[in-house]
Amino acid sequence: MRTVIAGGGLVGLTTAASLRLVGHDVTVLEQAPRVRAAGAGIGMWPNAIREFDRIGIGADVRAMSEQVDAWFYDSAGHAQRAAGHADSDHRFLLVPRPALNGLLADAVGRDRIVTDARVAGYTELDSKVVVHVQDGDDIDADLLIGADGVHSRVRAQLVPGSEAVPDAGHVAWRAVVPSGRERPEGSVLTIGEERTRGGYARVSPGQTMWMVNQFAAGPLTGTKRERALARARHLARDGWHDDLLEMIAATDEGVILENEILIVPTLAHWTGRRVALIGDAAHGLSPHISAGGTLGVEDAGVLRAAFAAEPGLAAALTAYETERKERFAKVRAYSAAVEQAADAAEFAMRYADFSHWMLTTAPAT
Repeated sequence: MRTVIAGGGLVGLTTAASLRLVGHDVTVLEQAPRVRAAGAGIGMWPNAIREFDRIGIGADVRAMSEQVDAWFYDSAGHAQRAAGHADSDHRFLLVPRPALNGLLADAVGRDRIVTDARVAGYTELDSKVVVHVQDGDDIDADLLIGADGVHSRVRAQLVPGSEAVPDAGHVAWRAVVPSGRERPEGSVLTIGEERTRGGYARVSPGQTMWMVNQFAAGPLTGTKRERALARARHLARDGWHDDLLEMIAATDEGVILENEILIVPTLAHWTGRRVALIGDAAHGLSPHISAGGTLGVEDAGVLRAAFAAEPGLAAALTAYETERKERFAKVRAYSAAVEQAADAAEFAMRYADFSHWMLTTAPAT
């Protein structure tokens, strides 16, 4: 099957590598001039690592990552964990995104990745889908997969009126910096005042990622560093998080990422006759549950399994959409519950409920 994938990020590349296992002839179209990753580090739970094992990069991902054993804190540094939950409900790998995308590109085959190529739209026909490339030639395929993120052009055509919308003033700041005097075990995650959350963790040997986010952040004044510091002070009381404040204050303005969080509304459908959405293009959510990348990789595994099990394109796409829409209805409910947690103890309980559910109900693909 000739398959074109719009988007060469984490999920697009994973999908390409996974579908190659079931015989797809894949082409990845990436709008950037090179394979790259926006962001710093990304949390990968065991259900994602299993898919990396299947495509042959699991050992390398483990070797480049740092294990996070998550605890939750209030703004004075008092540690919280939900009673009745195992350590496994709190452990994931923090993976450097650029290195991960490099591994995935090699697994796909770099000759199958076309850069400077943005999908502008498509035309579905009975026998094929014609992929229209901005400033380029059309490509004929059997299947088009939109892995082009929250601003997906594929989704815009497949589901008109599905533009991503701001998540109620939710803004996030983060950066990767050289490790210093901060605690090597990190401080993920502090639940602070004024609906602020954040902390830091080692993302690889010698590198630490700090992150701060705030719901209903209000007007943004000053530099990115000043804005991040102002929110981080809501996480720091009685000396707790002085190291986070020092870390942010010393971070070069140019490496700080600041993002208004956008979410994709619930979609009426994820697939067409020869088109499917995957990852954030289908279900972009707030990053506060730290599982968006993992669930996107899970999408890729479910799609691969559907093609391995079903005799035809229509049946495979139906099986994929049915399974993922049902799962994401529950993900959205868990995400809302975690977002509304009033304090560190409630956050710890709701987050562990989510992670336990996610891990114990992950599809066996």
